[in-house]
Amino acid sequence: MRTHGDSVTWRSDVRALPFLLPFLVVFAIFIGFPLIYSFWISLHEVTIYSDFYDIFGTMQFVGLKNYQTVMGDPIFWWSVLLTMVYAALLIFPGMALSLALALYLNKQVRGFAILRSGFFLPNVFDVYVVGIIWLLIYSNNGMVSYLLKAIGFESLGNDGVLNNAWTGLPAIALVMILKNAGFGMILFLTSLNNINESLFEAADIDGCNERQKLWHVTLPLLKPIIFFLIVTGFVGTLNAFSEIYALTNDTGGTSINAGNLTLQTARISGYHLYKVFSQAMYGEAAAISFVLLVVALVLSFLSYKFLNVKD
Repeated sequence: MRTHGDSVTWRSDVRALPFLLPFLVVFAIFIGFPLIYSFWISLHEVTIYSDFYDIFGTMQFVGLKNYQTVMGDPIFWWSVLLTMVYAALLIFPGMALSLALALYLNKQVRGFAILRSGFFLPNVFDVYVVGIIWLLIYSNNGMVSYLLKAIGFESLGNDGVLNNAWTGLPAIALVMILKNAGFGMILFLTSLNNINESLFEAADIDGCNERQKLWHVTLPLLKPIIFFLIVTGFVGTLNAFSEIYALTNDTGGTSINAGNLTLQTARISGYHLYKVFSQAMYGEAAAISFVLLVVALVLSFLSYKFLNVKD
């Protein structure tokens, strides 16, 4: 039997619908329909000659064949492995730098506003533009190569760090760490400002030093921000493309031989998806995108469980 409270809630929901309708329409057109259409394409053999406006015409239904092709492709799994390495190089060092900047600025140092703006400014620049700038810095005639030669790394300096199989991906990760550190810094600063000072006063009374207060008071209260940065970091690395395209000149990094395969050392999943799409294998590209969606959901769930955010 419907209670008075249920009736009020139902009426409130109905009244809210006209206000939600504009968002729902935009969501359905620009997110909902493309998502469903992409899944439809992933179940079909779609080429450059297919009629995208006649979904029941030239597109041949192949079921899960595209997914089987993706799951059996060693280059795809190589790109996923590289993505996990890239995520490890990017997310956790990036969070550490963001937290360090936030803790430093949280002390209300002189020139706080200028420093905060300066640290955040690289985040607003376009990734491709930043990549082109760092491509010049990393080149064999750039500043980094000059410094490497000066300290005795002649071969690495002559070739450039981006052309080395071991240093190419870490060099790209460093660029993105420096670019995105300001975003995490702002989030951490906001959370630090919302922590009740009485907690630190109680820790002082208990005889805690600065390291103990950071580990037992500050970091547990920053769990939601840490979880957010980890999840968005995983999603960002799975979709990363612009920095790879710019810093490798659309090569995917230095090539290495592994058995009968030729692999690129910076061909992470987002760039691999671009290369498959550029070869007009649209059904396979759509299947890759949904496999990566599952990977992102699994990683997000594991991060949620590991951090125990509810506590």
